[in-house]
Amino acid sequence: MPTPFPGMDPYLEHPVLWPNVHNSLITALRDALSPLLRPRYFVAVQERSYLDDPATLGFVTIPDASVIGLYRPAPIEAREATATVAEPMTIQLPPSPRVRETYLEVQEIGAPAVAANNSEEETARVVTLIEILSPGNKRLNEGRVQYLNKRRQIIDSMTNLVEIDLLRAGMRMTEIEKAVYYYSILVSPALTRPRALFYAFTVRDPIPSFRLPLQEDDEEPLVDLNTILHELYDRAGYDLRINYRAEATPPLEGDSAVWADELLRSAGIR
Repeated sequence: MPTPFPGMDPYLEHPVLWPNVHNSLITALRDALSPLLRPRYFVAVQERSYLDDPATLGFVTIPDASVIGLYRPAPIEAREATATVAEPMTIQLPPSPRVRETYLEVQEIGAPAVAANNSEEETARVVTLIEILSPGNKRLNEGRVQYLNKRRQIIDSMTNLVEIDLLRAGMRMTEIEKAVYYYSILVSPALTRPRALFYAFTVRDPIPSFRLPLQEDDEEPLVDLNTILHELYDRAGYDLRINYRAEATPPLEGDSAVWADELLRSAGIR
């Protein structure tokens, strides 16, 4: 079943579902771009990781003792009749989860170079960085600090940046005054900085297509992110994991909530 929404489906933002959507969309975007950019460019999926602070997650779940079971050690013989020995139970402490985030690098394939072991290897220069923001990038924690540092380095370099934000919750990377929007795409070509292109849209809009910046004088392919996401939705079967009779997480508000309710009722799924 296709998504009932014309653009970004807000139900895909659920914190349980989003990590799968994020990683799958990164791969789908790679698969869509690779045929358009070869043989000059290679699209690589890269990964970074950091320890997240449980206090910033909004909730921490500690499994009930009945679920993880009770560990009963061998009885301890008290040396004195008056001593009381309590039996401990095993509990599970919430760890600081390690978050892994994927992103894309468009690498320009260069001429073979001689490696340290005297073998030939191909050099590649990162021309464009494509980021799809995750919840960890949008709240005060190590993930945001790490991402902002990298973002600043990219903007100060000759590498192009594409930043896609499909999450309504959290702090935005780019704030536009007097603009009403939920989602955004920032396209920052190195050659035009500090000027950049900013696409702002709501849950009612199709996701805008954008040109992927590359090297000067190279043809810039059109990225139809709306089609890429909707085809991924169909292939992955996300409708099997979504209950459209319930509210989205985070919930829509105001006119958008009324509009979404009418949309879902007209589609016969609420």
